Amino acid sequence: MGGGGSDGRAEIISNAIRVIPDWPKAGIQFQDVTTIMLDPVAFKHCIDLLVERYREQKVDVIAGFEARGLIFGAPLALALGVAFVPLRKPGKLPGETVHADYITEYSTDRIEMHTNAVQAGQRVVLVDDLIATGGTLRAGMELISKVGGEVVEAACVIELPELKGREKLDGLPLFVLVEKEGI
Repeated sequence: MGGGGSDGRAEIISNAIRVIPDWPKAGIQFQDVTTIMLDPVAFKHCIDLLVERYREQKVDVIAGFEARGLIFGAPLALALGVAFVPLRKPGKLPGETVHADYITEYSTDRIEMHTNAVQAGQRVVLVDDLIATGGTLRAGMELISKVGGEVVEAACVIELPELKGREKLDGLPLFVLVEKEGI
């Protein structure tokens, strides 16, 4: 699984996450990571833990999902000195794109990236704020595969283990900073 370790940083991150009940629809306990950015210590811990995880690995590209995966992925790529590729919702990227469709716990959507953003053989880490059902990360795996890249791991700030999203990753390693309960 991986995680924030026992040095207290994961607890600080967890405590900085706001839960919003019944958003975006009834029955969802939305884990709002935007409150992490209001706490510079918690935000720094997130990036530091991710950097520590990937610093010694041979990673060529960090690919971050719109919207909140962009927030954590870009500073990680900068710290590692590797390329950052945004995975965006339809119509947000100029130029030629490749796409993948997916289903989340409460919607159906599509992600796109520029066709030449990831080169064949490059080693990619997918970054998102949360894994619930695994649909978004699965789509990212498909997208990187379409262009010949190799997804070596996925990283998320939060995992909702009861939704079993990890099981949909076909054995892809998943690194998470904190686990939360609720849908």
